[in-house]
Amino acid sequence: MEYCQNITLKGGRACCLRNGTEKDGQAVFENFNLTHGETDYLTSYPEENSFDAIEEGKFLKAKTESPDEIQLVAVVDGVVVGTAGIEAIGKKYKVRHRAGFGISVAKAFWGLGIGHALMQACIECARKAGYVQLELDAVAENTRALSLYKKAGFVEYGRNPKGFRSRLTGFQELISMRLEL
Repeated sequence: MEYCQNITLKGGRACCLRNGTEKDGQAVFENFNLTHGETDYLTSYPEENSFDAIEEGKFLKAKTESPDEIQLVAVVDGVVVGTAGIEAIGKKYKVRHRAGFGISVAKAFWGLGIGHALMQACIECARKAGYVQLELDAVAENTRALSLYKKAGFVEYGRNPKGFRSRLTGFQELISMRLEL
């Protein structure tokens, strides 16, 4: 799936939201490692990255060629500063109406509107792909993210009190949210 949109961030800087491509492998790999080290709210730690830059490029190529999945990059001044994507929950009939959503933005770019724009782009792509429901999990203490998701219409449908096990804080409660498209 392909996507491209230019936006203006708070403060006036330009940002391009587009599908990641194979040539973005190194930049996305570096962004993953950066963002996963800057917050304790993402699924993994930088050293748990299961891809190297080449594998990341292949992953991005596959998402670009997919009719119903995408991995977006947010690019400011030629640098990948955030990523977001939608991925099918499964291909079987009973679950193929559902997609998972994930997002990360480099801390230096928080509060500029990138997260909101990436989320809206993913919602648009999910609708275009024919999904009926978009799903995510968020750490309960991540009030900024929860506020963003609620404003977009995501609703809570469950909690897992020991969803994540943080190296810093112990167990973290996960809130499961869904958006009807």
